[in-house]
Amino acid sequence: MDKLLDVVNVEPRKDNTLLLVFENQEKRLFDITPYLDKKPFTKLKDPLLFMKATVAFGTVVWPGNIDIAPETLWDYSKPPLHAVKQEEILL
Repeated sequence: MDKLLDVVNVEPRKDNTLLLVFENQEKRLFDITPYLDKKPFTKLKDPLLFMKATVAFGTVVWPGNIDIAPETLWDYSKPPLHAVKQEEILL
């Protein structure tokens, strides 16, 4: 990514993923599972806390002063499967 893009919307999902919308309107899916054994993210193993993800200052934040850098969210996220156009799927 050449330019740092802010997160403008987040939808936490029950499978430990975040559905993100960046300022360029691109939707991406970030799986936080690999981070859950590292501080401060260990607290996010609590599904009630994980589901409280919101956007502040261009990134995703949780209560308890937990956040994750927007460049990490961009670099390690992927376009969600449902964003693939039907004609691109080979049957």
